[in-house]
Parts: sequence; structure tokens; C-alpha cells
Amino acid sequence: MQPQPRIALPSRVSRLPLPVLIAALAAINACKDGVSLFEPPPPASAHERYAKGLERAGLEETALGRDWMAAARSSIRQPLSVSLPFREAGYFAATEARAVGYAIKLRDGQRLSVTAETNGSDGAPLTIFLDLYRQTGDTANPLDLVASTDTAARLVHEARRDGVYVLRVQPELLRSGDYNVTASTEPSLAFPVSGRDGRAVKSFFGADRDAGARRHHGIDIFAPRGTPVLAAARGVVRSISPNNLGGNVVWLSDHDRGQTLYYAHLDRHNVTAGQQVEIGDTLGFVGNTGNASSTAPHLHFGVYRRGQGPLDPYPFVYRSNARPPAIVADTSEIGTLGRSRAKAPLLASLDREPPMLTTVDAGTPLQIDGAAGSWFRVRLPDGTAGYVASRLVESTRKAVRHATVSSGTPLRDRPAPDASIIATAPGGALPVIGQFADYALVDTGEGRTAWVPVRPVETSPHSATR
Repeated sequence: MQPQPRIALPSRVSRLPLPVLIAALAAINACKDGVSLFEPPPPASAHERYAKGLERAGLEETALGRDWMAAARSSIRQPLSVSLPFREAGYFAATEARAVGYAIKLRDGQRLSVTAETNGSDGAPLTIFLDLYRQTGDTANPLDLVASTDTAARLVHEARRDGVYVLRVQPELLRSGDYNVTASTEPSLAFPVSGRDGRAVKSFFGADRDAGARRHHGIDIFAPRGTPVLAAARGVVRSISPNNLGGNVVWLSDHDRGQTLYYAHLDRHNVTAGQQVEIGDTLGFVGNTGNASSTAPHLHFGVYRRGQGPLDPYPFVYRSNARPPAIVADTSEIGTLGRSRAKAPLLASLDREPPMLTTVDAGTPLQIDGAAGSWFRVRLPDGTAGYVASRLVESTRKAVRHATVSSGTPLRDRPAPDASIIATAPGGALPVIGQFADYALVDTGEGRTAWVPVRPVETSPHSATR
């Protein structure tokens, strides 16, 4: 047995009674459950716990394990941008380690809600990990994990600052299945005027006041005099002391968010300082006291956060009635290999003004991974991912032509000269189902495909069906 290294103890510690010393060392070296305190902290998310499980099982060193980790990283580094509300249907194959990332813009005060419905190909539940990151703008730490779950629960996150957030969707290894992801936003606060909604807001945050001498630090919600003004969050009334600008006001501490809600121009109060209130409790009634005496009755509503000052309250209370576009693309094609029927733009996002990644030539093979609205999410043979109009995609069940391939021609798994050779051609005519760059994708029989250089391929003028 190798001798154990000796630990030198300070003189005062070494004079402790032996039982006390043993107990102290035990407390330092092990937690109550026997886990060493010197070990790294446990993973923060279900995805990380799963990755640690792969590591303990030795699977991270396998090709599929490495691909799974690589897919997790690349999906959040190069996400596809989408506008909310959003819905997409997709498919994950057990033979590939895949993940997809969506870039989403959120406002401070919005609550993001994401659900993923899954259907494993073997009939058993398919676990999909949902992870939400915020882009920080810091090159050393560009992404900050803010929420995470698996499909046992919905992912919900209240944004605490404006910015771009990245949602990653990734399944467990070696499982195939369909999924439907839906993402939408809702306000984090209840609307503060009874019977009204965002349409009653007529003056917005940042508008000029006093001929530009100051800015509007809230929103104005118009309603008849006497309309109940409601607690938008549970909390405690800090103050109801009137002031010159606001007239009759209520300052409400929001317990759950560490911020303060400000209600001004009330006709009269219905609470006292120090009172605990719940969401929907009546704080007072709409009026036009203070400097609003010459305007129609309305509530000035503000949100303040320590260290940040006034925030735009509109995202905190605005509820959109928009619904995600219905999926009209043919979802039966998801998970199959399609082909562009004409030149088509490949888009980097489904935003209102989406940037174009590239133009896809007619006859390009497209792996169809998902469908959103009238769009397919596809991968080009070089791995580039994006959205293409589903009407411009056709099935590859029908060949575009036949080609005579010379005997001994290498059949490769990718359209690249350094791609792995999976077989050699016996020679003869093969159906061509697509082309990318200088390579043709041919059907080698029994549902298998391979890439061959275009030059040694002699094409025949007729087409055929597989």
C-alpha cells in the first residue's frame, strides 16, 4: 500500500482532542451524503447532468457522444432567428446526434413560455432538453444559462433585461422521435386597470414632457374616473404620500421581483401604507390629480428597479393576442431527403426581414429537419442550416436523370474529396437524385445513397423512378 501524504496541521488544531479532530476532518472531506466538498459543484441543468452521465459511462469518447456534445455547442453558437409566437414541428433521428438553436428577442418584463411535445418512434416518451441562454456580449462568456428543463415540465423564464436569448432543443442519445416546440410571451405583471388592456395605453415610456425638459418614466392608461386601479403584483404598500406631479399615488413593493411599482393621478386611495396586497386587489381609483388636472382621467404606471432606475412598463403588462402561424408545410416530409425544385433563397431566420444565407440551386439535396408555417428547416449537404419555402422543395423519390458511373469510382458519404469512401461503384447506370457543387448524389440501391464526382459521370437523357 502506498503511504498516504501527511497533512501538516496548525499547532492550535493539533492540540485538539482526537475525537474532535477526527470529526473536523470528516466534515472537511465529506458532506453529509458522502460527496467530497472538494469535488466540483453539481451540474446546473438537466442537460449538464445528462452530459455528466455520458462522461461517467465513457460514452463521451465515442463518435456519437462527441457528435452530441459538438451539436449542443454549435446549436447555440449559430442559432436560427425566429419571431414570437413561434411553432415548429421536427424530427430527431437516433442515427444522428442533433440539436437546434433558436435566437429570440425578449424585452425586460416579458415572460417566455416554451413547451415541447414529443412522440418517440418506439412509443416510449422521448426526453428533450430545453435550455435558454442570454447573449451577454462578453467575448469571454458570450452565453449565460438562465433557464433549463426537460420535457417533464414547461420552460418559463421572466426576462430581466432586453436582449437576444438562445433556446436550445436537444434530445437524448440513440432515440428517434417527433417533436413540436411552441414558444410565446406573456406579461409578467397583471394589467393595473380593471377591464382594460394594452389598447388603453395612449402615452408611452420615453415620450417628451415639459417641452423636452424631461422624459415620461411610465405609461398612461386611460379609463373613466373611478375605474378600479389594481395591484399588478403581490407585495406591500410602501407609501401613499401625495406629490406635486403624481397627485394621489401608491408605491408598491413587488415581492417576487425586487422592484417597485408606481401608481399616480389616483382619484382616491383604497389602501394604507404597510398594507399587504395580492394580485388584483384594488389600490385606488382612476383620476387626474397632480399635474394631470387638465387631461382626461388616466393612470400613470411606472416600474422602478434599484440600480437601473425607471424601466419601460409596457412589456411588463402588454398581452399579445397573436398566435403562432399554423404549420401548412407538409410535415410528412420531415426527416426525409428533399430536393430544391428551382433556385431558392435559404434564409437565416423567420423574422420579418430575414437575411439570406445563400441561394440554393435547383436539384440540391435538402435534409428536411423541421417545418414552421409554410417553411421547411433544412440542411444543405455541407451542413449549412436554414429555412426554405416548402413549395420550392420536392421529393427525391423520382430521379432527375440516370448516370453511367465507371467501375471502381469511389462512393463517398459527403460531397467532398476527403469524405469517407463507403464503397466503390460496380459500374453501370445509377439514378441521380440531386447535385451539390461538383458532386452528384446517386441511388446505389436498397435505399442507400452516395456521392460521386460529376466529371466521371456520364448522364443519359432519360429519367427514372426508384
